[in-house]
Amino acid sequence: MDRIDLLRIFIRVAESGSFTHAADTLQMPRSTVSTAIQELENRLGTQLLARTTRSVRLTDDGQRFQQTALRLLGDFEEAENQFRLHSSETRGHVRVNLPSRIGRLVVAPALPAFLEQYPGLDIELGMTDRSINLAEDGTDCVLRVGPLQDSSLIGRRLGLLPVFNVASPSYLERFGIPLTPDDLSAHQAVLYASPSTGRIEAWEWERDGREESRAVQGRVTVNSAEGLVACCLAGLGLAQLPAYDVLPHLRRGELVDILPQWRAAPLPMTLLFPHRKHLSRRLEVFTEWLTGLLERHCFPHELRD
Repeated sequence: MDRIDLLRIFIRVAESGSFTHAADTLQMPRSTVSTAIQELENRLGTQLLARTTRSVRLTDDGQRFQQTALRLLGDFEEAENQFRLHSSETRGHVRVNLPSRIGRLVVAPALPAFLEQYPGLDIELGMTDRSINLAEDGTDCVLRVGPLQDSSLIGRRLGLLPVFNVASPSYLERFGIPLTPDDLSAHQAVLYASPSTGRIEAWEWERDGREESRAVQGRVTVNSAEGLVACCLAGLGLAQLPAYDVLPHLRRGELVDILPQWRAAPLPMTLLFPHRKHLSRRLEVFTEWLTGLLERHCFPHELRD
């Protein structure tokens, strides 16, 4: 069997943890998949998969080889796509990791149109708010929001994500509209506690180029962005939320932009890649699409430089 096909089969078995499932998705007999894995192991002189009657898992050598196989297959697909300029000819697999809220609210709803435009591309969409290791996870690119901690990756700055101060119309009818940060002492906020530390975040804003903050009072504390949005919509208090969480609600009149002169510092949005001199054609296509999508949903036109 062709060595590239051996790599594709191995990666599919490793990802699915099942010979049967891999065979189904590859549309080939299970026996062919099993034979391919045996051939690959014989070529390499090591056992890549530990088989039991109930499961298939990677050995230590298999885990190391999986990253090599992903890289080799990606390089091969890049070579195949090098002269394919038409969208229907671009082929391959893109692994991307996004913050969960951006993935769910912005990217997932737009994916059908992208996949229709590029029928030869498959997308593996990871949605998590934890840091990941691109090399170990075999991820092609990751979107990070906020200051970067890892300088070993290639970064592409997309823009600055505005953070809005918002409240529901019902809350403002009951308690009035704060006009300056000094008015916050007379208002209730939906408090946000960090899921990792439990620390309640202060209210932040910029004044004359300096970042300032203060503790705020509130009767409801949440530990997720979903909870913060829901409680703010319910009229339980003021909230600070990024653009992608609030723009649809602002446009529908479900939330009101308050204290516009005293917003928190905007958050940098950056696409990160492993160390590679050139992006593959498949990754270029996806990142160009993602960049345009985020510009429309995360950077309001009236706030752009």
